Amino acid sequence: MQTNITKAVLLAAGRGTRMRELTQELPKPMLQVRGKPVLQHIVEGLREAGLTHFLIVVGWQAKVVRDFFADGSKLGVQVEYATQTVQNGTGKVVELSREFAGRDPFVLSYGDILAAPENYPRICAALTQAEAVVSVKRSEDVSQGGAVFVNEKFELIDLREKPRPGEPTSPWYNAGIYAFRPSIFDYVAKLELSPRGEFELTDAIRSLALGGQKVRALELTGNWADVRDPEILAQLNRPL
Repeated sequence: MQTNITKAVLLAAGRGTRMRELTQELPKPMLQVRGKPVLQHIVEGLREAGLTHFLIVVGWQAKVVRDFFADGSKLGVQVEYATQTVQNGTGKVVELSREFAGRDPFVLSYGDILAAPENYPRICAALTQAEAVVSVKRSEDVSQGGAVFVNEKFELIDLREKPRPGEPTSPWYNAGIYAFRPSIFDYVAKLELSPRGEFELTDAIRSLALGGQKVRALELTGNWADVRDPEILAQLNRPL
């Protein structure tokens, strides 16, 4: 399966309430790390990996994102926008990108995830042998996100969102950057509300894997950060 990925979907609709007053007038992905919005770091990293077409899904304080990136030309890319009007989960956000993706594969990243740029071409390359790719980091505590279960070939066999004490767990933490073929939209369309009352992208990925499609897990290398709270933001902005 050949894959030449040129499209990316970036999720930047959330306010990020854990950031408290920092996101009163900004969406969380527009908070600055070392002088640039987190979202700009992501766009530039993907651009260096050869991606040229971006769909940014906006919601909270959408104008800030639109005004900053505009059509993308100042960063040498093309940017389009979709608006998430109801905050009902990452699964429904992905549905907003169906028309943008068309029949093409694409990378999807949460707008608050910083990763060493060398990971982006690795994620794209991994899709040549799979229907989807899920990035992972080794972690002792997966309760803040998704626990990824893999087989001996490092293929995903299960995925559990924020496992509670006593539930099965894994040392692999969902790192929030993916690559998909358009088949993901069939699974997203069938999503039902999770116990958290949201349509979860991870449930669609789980169904994809349990349905017999190959989903590769890929361990990220180098620095990685989920910019989820003021403490992590302050750490990232400490003088080198």
